[in-house]
Amino acid sequence: MDRDAIRVRAEDYIAKEQDATFRAETEKLLAAEDFKELEDRFYRDLEFGTGGLRGVIGGGYNRMNSLVVKRATQGLATYLKKAVPGKKLSAAIAYDSRRYSDLFSEAAALVFAANGIKTYLFSSLRPTPELSYAIRRLGCDTGIVVTASHNPPQYNGYKAYWGDGAQVIEPHDIGIIAEVNSVTEIKSMTKAEAISKGLLVYIDKEIDVPYADMVRSRLFRPALIKEKAKDVKIVYTPLHGTGARHVEGVLGSLGLKVLTVPEQREGDGNFPTVSFPNPEEAAALKMALELGAEVGADVVMATDPDADRLGIAVSSGKKDSNGKPAFTLVTGNQLGTLLADYIFLSLKELGRMPKKPAMVNSIVTTGMQKLVAESYGAECFECLTGFKWIADVMGKCEKDGRGYEVVLGTEESYGYLVENEVRDKDGVSAAALTAEMTLYWRSKGKSLLDRLDDLFVKHGYWQEIGISKYFQGPQGGSIMKSIMDEYRKNPPTTLGGIKVEKVRDILESVWKYPGKPEKTEKVDFAKSDVLQFFLSDGTVVSARPSGTEPKIKFYASCRAEVGSAGLAGAKAEVASKLAAIEKDIRAVIGN
Repeated sequence: MDRDAIRVRAEDYIAKEQDATFRAETEKLLAAEDFKELEDRFYRDLEFGTGGLRGVIGGGYNRMNSLVVKRATQGLATYLKKAVPGKKLSAAIAYDSRRYSDLFSEAAALVFAANGIKTYLFSSLRPTPELSYAIRRLGCDTGIVVTASHNPPQYNGYKAYWGDGAQVIEPHDIGIIAEVNSVTEIKSMTKAEAISKGLLVYIDKEIDVPYADMVRSRLFRPALIKEKAKDVKIVYTPLHGTGARHVEGVLGSLGLKVLTVPEQREGDGNFPTVSFPNPEEAAALKMALELGAEVGADVVMATDPDADRLGIAVSSGKKDSNGKPAFTLVTGNQLGTLLADYIFLSLKELGRMPKKPAMVNSIVTTGMQKLVAESYGAECFECLTGFKWIADVMGKCEKDGRGYEVVLGTEESYGYLVENEVRDKDGVSAAALTAEMTLYWRSKGKSLLDRLDDLFVKHGYWQEIGISKYFQGPQGGSIMKSIMDEYRKNPPTTLGGIKVEKVRDILESVWKYPGKPEKTEKVDFAKSDVLQFFLSDGTVVSARPSGTEPKIKFYASCRAEVGSAGLAGAKAEVASKLAAIEKDIRAVIGN
């Protein structure tokens, strides 16, 4: 992109951006003729993808700022009025603790209001799952949550929801994107005018209270909690995000003792104590684990900034090198497996098992969950990566007449949904159910780790790894595309020395068989840039560019029977296979 083109786009942005901070930031770069930085901010428009927006905060069309948020909201409003004609429309908006989240949410609300769409806006930060709940409870037609989930502090984002409380999917996502890309005029009004016309309404307790009641209602054994609550210590961190209000409130109301990491309790978009506010990262739990060791906690919990993800660590019963209690981190796949087992077991024990029980997980989630579900006579449906697809399966099961009742949705990236009132992953309800599950197995003389080992013995030892590589800047997208294109053109015949038996190409909607090039079968998913390699030993390796970050992601899931060598032998076998697979992938993408 040449300098003249960059300058034209920068000046156009400056003329349209009403926020003084973002305008001045861009003016300063232009005055300094910092064209390297300006190119990154203007070589493209920040893409409104199938889930919304996510990007670095700052001035420019390839950044998260007030103008970009307003344009996205105008496109959403225009599409909504076309898609739902002849109705008084309404929307709900929530936001997390990230920088400018309150500003962006208000800017979006005033665009909705100017388009005649009544907007319910939380007056302070709230979890993403509560936004989904609010849409359904208030009967809204759409919703927005301003968040960048677990991204680094320089990011913010914007997720769009439909009237079912789930993030938008086809055909609405494509329609909204088209309208966003076609915006030439953005409508807005002042906050005072929106309030006076009844087009902006602030909400808080009227959603907080029923949401918390709903979370408690999804528990199975309140009497057990009341009896045993004092036997378990829980350390919790919201990682400077939105989770403390409801995690502390719900668990505390049950009589459970929750010790929150004080330095991380309050919302702070700078995330001063962590590099990545991501409960998937061991480093993010460092302070919580230290507090857990100090107080002798049974379980350590962490939610991400918008409290839709939950990560845990469990006391191993051993001591670390300093003589303090040691903890074992539980992966997203493992916690999802434990929750599936506990939910189906509880439904069976309490005589509440549906006639046709089911769970849903994503195609990159461990296959162990399917075995657990089937052991209880339940179905396990798979879907594309992203909780909007899990919500889609849930909704279809409610309407298609087959009679399936979905009781759980999970994905490997620490997302769980244990209720029907929300249609997105819910770290708050998952935390409450995990606390109850901890108490239940404690009452049986087991820890969560003990129960996980029981499941490994029964269903085989499963282990998963994730491999990612970032590709920043203007060339990043084309580099990732070339990697995926090469895998499609010349798929590997082996990975880690193990034969590739078949390939599922979800972008091309086809199963391919390397040994039989003439044989193909249809893949029945919406098109998505995902490749999956199914190996002869049952290992599955998946590749896909991230939908929210400039990186390509690989997932490998491997299983070994627990034979005469016991769990240790199975773990060694799986570790060896995964190391060889990772080596092959690194040879393609680099370290």
